[in-house]
Amino acid sequence: MELDIAVLSKPGGRPSNEDACGYWTSDDAACWVLSDGAGGHGAGDVAARSVAATVLREFAAVPAVTPDGVARLIMQANTELLRAQRLASEQRDMRATVAILALDRRRQVSCWGHLGDSRVYGFRGGRLHFQSRDHSVVQDLVDAGLGDAAMLRHHPQRSVLLAALGSESELRPQLSSEAEQVRDGDAYLLCSDGLWEHVEESDMVRELAGSRSAQGWVAALEQIVLARAARGHDNYSAVAVWIGDPFIATRIVGQV
Repeated sequence: MELDIAVLSKPGGRPSNEDACGYWTSDDAACWVLSDGAGGHGAGDVAARSVAATVLREFAAVPAVTPDGVARLIMQANTELLRAQRLASEQRDMRATVAILALDRRRQVSCWGHLGDSRVYGFRGGRLHFQSRDHSVVQDLVDAGLGDAAMLRHHPQRSVLLAALGSESELRPQLSSEAEQVRDGDAYLLCSDGLWEHVEESDMVRELAGSRSAQGWVAALEQIVLARAARGHDNYSAVAVWIGDPFIATRIVGQV
């Protein structure tokens, strides 16, 4: 199974980058992770790096591509973050989101999971196949019918989360319901709110159709962020994964 991978993480208009992302691959399996940290005294970047490192280390040790396996990675990342909070008082308030994509290259199936407002998107046939649901105050308002999806990008409280790593409370991450068979031309995007706040889903689909590589796709999305974001805008990060023939999706879009 051929993979085309691109990773982007920039500070935006902020003095430091509190996002972290990375991936691990072997002939049998692969895992991608993105985390957006928060916390005073520079602890946000510590939190994000801890989450990313823990997820990749634990997946490499036990590469289970199942919803339970992804949930275990999230719980282990939370345990490690809580331990780090106890070791340094200046880090006791650090929190982090997490978005994970796991792939079994032999069985050709994928699973994903997330907590917070870092998102996982899946595209199939050049169209949006699924997207994760934010654990946020505004997402709950939208789900309750008290506003439309535009609120997720423009409401004053859009960054207020209901769940994040670094909490003693019970975690309830969103997980794919089962391991899903992947197809040639499938594409995935993990991204922090600093990217999706400025990039609409229609932008993602359009730029996917116009790109010839995962790197080209991510570069196009970055240009949208830079064109639309205000001065001093948030860190922005993305991990793009194309499965198999990277041009199948664009050919399908061109035929309809």
